[in-house]
Amino acid sequence: MRILLATTNAGKLREFRQILTGLAVESVALEAFPGIREPEETESTFAGNAGLKAQYYAGKTGLPTVADDSGLEVDALGGAPGVLSARYAGEPKDDAANNAKLLAALSGVEPERRTARFRCAAALATPDGCVRIEAGTIEGRIIDAPRGSNGFGYDPLFWVDDYGCTTAEMPPELKNALSHRGQALRKLCPHIKALISAEGS
Repeated sequence: MRILLATTNAGKLREFRQILTGLAVESVALEAFPGIREPEETESTFAGNAGLKAQYYAGKTGLPTVADDSGLEVDALGGAPGVLSARYAGEPKDDAANNAKLLAALSGVEPERRTARFRCAAALATPDGCVRIEAGTIEGRIIDAPRGSNGFGYDPLFWVDDYGCTTAEMPPELKNALSHRGQALRKLCPHIKALISAEGS
């Protein structure tokens, strides 16, 4: 069965494929459909935007579609950047600029008040309009300088106390096992397997 992984983020696409390894699906990237414009993410929640994107691309391509919306919530910033995480520093999306803005916003904030979490909502939509949404969360805190070269986004600043490192310092297997995105996508796997079974019946 062909399934669309609806993201233009190379880091996310790599994680999607790693986490969904073992399923009897052929994953297709958005680059296979260059004529389709990105939808405007108009929802105020991660779940809302994930569902919107999955349903939009499933309708446009006729393929079962997995999409996610994820981001960082920092307690000292009232939950910001939240759903605006990817565009925190404005357009175009720029990880380095987002990280610099985050560090500037937290300047002078003591380490114990830099608690934060990554949240992810992952959606599976079918062309007939059915959508399933699952969620995942990982807790951590924001350090004052980037560490590590794995991952993407805010990973170099997101410290996980139990492992004594940032998510950018974790090997991909460990990060995928712990991460908000890994949790959400693994919860979607039974729904994907059900689609595979239905197609084969």
